[in-house]
Amino acid sequence: MKNSPQLQQAYEGEPQVKELLDTARRLEGLVRNVGVHAAGVVIAPQPLIDLLPLHKTKNDEIVTAFDMKAIEKIGLLKMDFLGLTTLTILDDALKLIAQRTGKTLDLHKIPLDDKKTYEKVFHAALTSGVFQFESSGMRDVLRRYKPDSVEDLTALNALYRPGPIQGGMIDDFIGRKLGHRKVEFELPELEEILRETLGVIVYQEQVMQIAQRLAGYSLGEADLLRRAMGKKIVEEMAKQKERFVSGAKERGYPPRKIEKIFDLMAQFAEYGFNKSHSAAYALLAFQTAYLKTHYPVEFMAALLTSVTGNMDDVVKYINECREMGIRVEPPDINVSDANFTPHSDGIRFGLAAVKNVGHNAIESILAARKASGGFKSVFEFCEKVDLRLLNKRVLESLIKGGAMDPLGRRAQLLAVVDQAMEHAQKAHRDRESGQHGLFGVFGQDEVAAPQEKLPDIPDWEEPQRLAFEKEVLGFFLTGHPMEKYAEKLMDFCALDTRALHDLKQGTGKDEIYAAGVITGVRVLKSKRGDTYAQAQLEDMAGKVDVLVFPEAYKKLADRLRLDVPVLVRGSVRLEEGTAPKLAISQVTPLEEATPKLPKAIRIRVPLDGATEGSIDALHTICRERKGGAKVLFDLDRPRDFMVVMEAEGYNVQADRAFITRVEELFGRGAVKIVE
Repeated sequence: MKNSPQLQQAYEGEPQVKELLDTARRLEGLVRNVGVHAAGVVIAPQPLIDLLPLHKTKNDEIVTAFDMKAIEKIGLLKMDFLGLTTLTILDDALKLIAQRTGKTLDLHKIPLDDKKTYEKVFHAALTSGVFQFESSGMRDVLRRYKPDSVEDLTALNALYRPGPIQGGMIDDFIGRKLGHRKVEFELPELEEILRETLGVIVYQEQVMQIAQRLAGYSLGEADLLRRAMGKKIVEEMAKQKERFVSGAKERGYPPRKIEKIFDLMAQFAEYGFNKSHSAAYALLAFQTAYLKTHYPVEFMAALLTSVTGNMDDVVKYINECREMGIRVEPPDINVSDANFTPHSDGIRFGLAAVKNVGHNAIESILAARKASGGFKSVFEFCEKVDLRLLNKRVLESLIKGGAMDPLGRRAQLLAVVDQAMEHAQKAHRDRESGQHGLFGVFGQDEVAAPQEKLPDIPDWEEPQRLAFEKEVLGFFLTGHPMEKYAEKLMDFCALDTRALHDLKQGTGKDEIYAAGVITGVRVLKSKRGDTYAQAQLEDMAGKVDVLVFPEAYKKLADRLRLDVPVLVRGSVRLEEGTAPKLAISQVTPLEEATPKLPKAIRIRVPLDGATEGSIDALHTICRERKGGAKVLFDLDRPRDFMVVMEAEGYNVQADRAFITRVEELFGRGAVKIVE
């Protein structure tokens, strides 16, 4: 109220406001609500009801009325038992492997030195879906370090945190691994403790071992030292240093070296990580990488199932599947289960990932499919499933997502949804009332729907089909609006969203090109009252957040609503701890965007390798891709001669597509841009 004269005036002049604020003052600082620790379990030698107050939550969970600090003070043990999605992924993958191969794989018996796993996943940094090793920064570390043991993974796990990164410990560690920096030990006794981590104190356990080995600490004392170092308790550190130096001196170690070792321990203990924690995570990382290497289809199916509710991750992992050569097939009511499942050498989309299709609807579809052996028409489908669990919206979503493609073209199926449901509902009513008709009396099949023939109408155009897929699946599955512009984007040197997310620095000034479909536009007001916009740019690799500042918004407001692929120009803004944002200044429909192409090129034709067929192919390419660029042909016979030939009528459109086709004939670098 000191800062608001109006509020002070209202408090003094209005009884209701005074009562409200006085009540608020009394409530301020009190516990607002009761929370439950996500993973904390209290362990005691006798029933907890005899030791502290308990109460039940609305979900009937029994929890302590004391918080975790109070529990520790009264001498009870609190343990955190963390649940990890990765454990579910591993379990699901093992079940899929058993279903497909009949083989029961025991992850505790897989070889931890499997060379193929380290080379294909960790050395190549193809770590999407690999626990704790997915980030772009960690991938950079993997490419440089090239781990070849679980011990290496354990160390990288411990080191890849803000403190060690900023302190230069990772660079030092990699330098030692590659032999660029010397591995040294202050005392021979330290070699056994620090050999595994190349002479660097990485783990808290190493601090404890050094104190025990050099200064005669008990493990309990060593743990107190570790805690004092980690929390930087100055008084406690002074006592510990005196204790450490005197203990080591009694064992005959030189005081100066011991003081230096203590200071090193204190320095590294700031960043020291618990080895047991890091090792457990490293083992899980190796297990996920092993399955990804040796059972890629089953692993990726389990991974996709685990992120079903997160469309960004689904898109990321489907792209990863494509890069791995694994087909992701559309959902199919005759084949798909609720989850993503292996199907031949690909992965079949799960019905649970289709919008509006809930658990009960899926159970009904699977039960009807099992009973009938599959569905042959949309009319039969509606008759066999329980329409109390599948409404019109569910049926439309299945059609739009491609799940009913085996029964007809999507446009045809959508046109008869009402008719098929009405016929099925009438058949259900007839069965319930006993009106089976003449044939039903003799146990023969019921009369088929009179209008089962689908209407002869054209299917949707690609943009419509993809828009419906995006609506119910959250992304484009059978194609992408950006596909046909891939070569044009190469001419613009446009970055995809994955490359934008991998950028390490962005000044906010240097402009780049990117492309995609603009979605989720939100028009907002700044504190100054200026209008600006936030949105997302989606391409085949994922999405990136977009900002349109007031000045740019004035020019681009209409273009932000274009429902077509666009080329954008803008600057990348990077802030620590947040995803990159693209501040755009230009938006151009990709259909209209024209790159600046070379005005003159040289094509090197190696006469030793050229054939009549390759020369004819070059002639055909030049005729097909006529344009404004002048062409010089370098007819080259190495170590003999080179003739430069300018042929009339051979001006070409020297875009990326043309260059790629020529380089396929005569090798990389066969085309050089002159102007």
